[in-house]
Amino acid sequence: MKKILSIYIQDMNRILHNWPALIIIAGLVVLPSLYAWFNIESSWDPYSNTKGIKVAVVSNDKGAEILGKSINAGEEIIETLRTNEKIGWVFTSEADALSGVKKGHYYASIIIPADFSAGLATVLTNTPTQPELEYYVNEKINAVAPKITSSGATSIVSEIGENFVKTANGVIFKGFNELGIKLEEELPSIEKLKSLIFRFEEMMPELTNAADVALTDVNDLKKMVKQAKEILPEIERVSTQASAFSSKLAEVLPKVQNAADAVLPLIKQNITLINQTASHVLTLTEALQNVDLSPEEITQKLDDLEPKLTLLLRLTEDAAGLLNAFQNYLPDQVYTSITSKFDQLYDRLNTQLNIIDSIRKVLEQGQDPSELLDKLHNTAEETVSISENLLRRYDIEIAPAIKTALDKAANTAQKANQALQSAVKALPRIKEIMQDAEKGLTVGGDALVKVKSELPTVQKKITAIADNIREFDRSGNLQEIIDLLRNDFQKESAFFASPVTLKEHKLYPIPNYGSAMSPFFTTLSLWVGALLLVSLLTVEIHEHNHVKEGENHSENNDDGPIAATYRPYQVYFGRYLTFMTLALLQSLVVTLGDLFLLKTYVHDPVYFVLFGLLISSVFMIIVYTLVSVFGNVGKAMAIVLLVLQLGGAGGTFPIEVTPPFFQFIHPFLPFTYGISLMREAAGGILGEVVTRDIIVLLIIAGLFMLLGLALKKPINKLSEPLVKKARESNIIH
Repeated sequence: MKKILSIYIQDMNRILHNWPALIIIAGLVVLPSLYAWFNIESSWDPYSNTKGIKVAVVSNDKGAEILGKSINAGEEIIETLRTNEKIGWVFTSEADALSGVKKGHYYASIIIPADFSAGLATVLTNTPTQPELEYYVNEKINAVAPKITSSGATSIVSEIGENFVKTANGVIFKGFNELGIKLEEELPSIEKLKSLIFRFEEMMPELTNAADVALTDVNDLKKMVKQAKEILPEIERVSTQASAFSSKLAEVLPKVQNAADAVLPLIKQNITLINQTASHVLTLTEALQNVDLSPEEITQKLDDLEPKLTLLLRLTEDAAGLLNAFQNYLPDQVYTSITSKFDQLYDRLNTQLNIIDSIRKVLEQGQDPSELLDKLHNTAEETVSISENLLRRYDIEIAPAIKTALDKAANTAQKANQALQSAVKALPRIKEIMQDAEKGLTVGGDALVKVKSELPTVQKKITAIADNIREFDRSGNLQEIIDLLRNDFQKESAFFASPVTLKEHKLYPIPNYGSAMSPFFTTLSLWVGALLLVSLLTVEIHEHNHVKEGENHSENNDDGPIAATYRPYQVYFGRYLTFMTLALLQSLVVTLGDLFLLKTYVHDPVYFVLFGLLISSVFMIIVYTLVSVFGNVGKAMAIVLLVLQLGGAGGTFPIEVTPPFFQFIHPFLPFTYGISLMREAAGGILGEVVTRDIIVLLIIAGLFMLLGLALKKPINKLSEPLVKKARESNIIH
């Protein structure tokens, strides 16, 4: 142990008392950190400055009509993109767009064809055609840019769908609204007709009895017939109005049911939009939690966030209003549960708006808004969770309940139409019978017998009509149909355009891409640092004399232990202490630089530094052992091992997307556990993961240490003639 320490102390004295060596050593300590810092800084937030990526946009759309309303989706897209600064949109001609993409002037181009709006308009036909956007991308310019431009194209498609659904819904629900108004206008006439039919039904037994008595008392029968005749004109007038209305109702009923089939898919899209908008709001609140934001930047982000919350609040109000229209047809448990979710959404959104006002006041007073920003973020998470719950329950509860309600309304309206039509068809015959009865009474007994024979038929028809009306009343209420159809069509349209939002839960949030990549680049720089040390510093003590096992030499001179003799294991451990000291200094420089120079986000800074020291020590053992045992070949082995770890450690891409070879070697690579340790410190520590990583790294270090102790002496002895011969070339040292 004494000789091991003497080697280490001698190395430190030589470094500290030789200023050129000290400068070189200092450079070796700092140089690996530059590798990490430059890479982390360059990848800090690569997606925040995409407005310089030029994408050409061309609209050849000629427009179309849907349910009497003109639309031009191409023009709407162009107007929307003019205010979108996420990508550098360039509005040009088709020829320039295609040529520009080929020549690399534009990364991509989006061409809206002439029949784009016409394709959207086919949604309400029997053969809907899905329109297409022409998207051209030049993938040879850059590997990442096509992913960014593709994301921009996808967002355009999503926005088109949202706007189209809202427009189509507005037209459909406006038709429902007009039908409800017409029904309400005719409701008094319909109710009066029902009352007259029931009254006539009640009179039929009396008419029959009167016919029996008429043979002996014609005058009494005339009186009854006169009463019936007085009712008939009123029935005829009311039935004429009802007949005209029922014909219109028969024409509208198929459209109502077709609209119901078209509406149900749109409901889900609306719920999805609420969820997506809430998720976007959550993303903005996460950005507000950045401690480096100035009050002006916070105010700007609040200005961006507030209109989105206001829009989301309006969508929630509209959705709740639409749900109330289905109240009479939905089960109480389903209705109450869904309504409570919308009430919670409304409450959370108002809370967020109030918090924003409070933040503004705190900023005006120059106080720290951190607590309010956390509260705003937590409330946004709750909003996303509630909307996500509504989306999950849509197919199970909401859609079936709404479908049942609309089917019930259509069936009820159909029965009402059938009852009214039966009444209208029977009235001419009833009138004819009454006229015949009057003539019969006038001409005498023969005519009276004829009238009596017709009365059963009349009674049967009247009873059938009355039964149809009573069946209609039992199965539904006409006022309920009117209330359902007369809902606010604009609110219904807005709800169905965006009914659901997505709530995202980040278990270990890291605010930016650079901080997320710092574990990989920091770990990589520590291996690079170890390689630099073994490349420029020698792992051998050239001035010492090796001794064989069992010999005991203890020569000394005035210079101390320079002339001492060392065994291989003493050289191995003594010189390793020097390399480890420098490696630990490298680790301190790079980890502390990450924290204080780059200000990368680290959840546990102390563990970040400690884990870096451990990883650096293990890496140094591996690289030092390879070079100490195998010489220059060991350096090559360390470089090969570095290359394998770059692809097989999962530092950038998930290991599951790499080739099978890298997936196979992944569990055996030191980088795998080093990067994992640094990620735990950066995102939040999980004890079992940290314990596993440390144990594996210590096992690897132990194995390489055993390798060095077992093989250093025999391999060094075998390779000494070869190394000596190679040095004679004056090319290899």
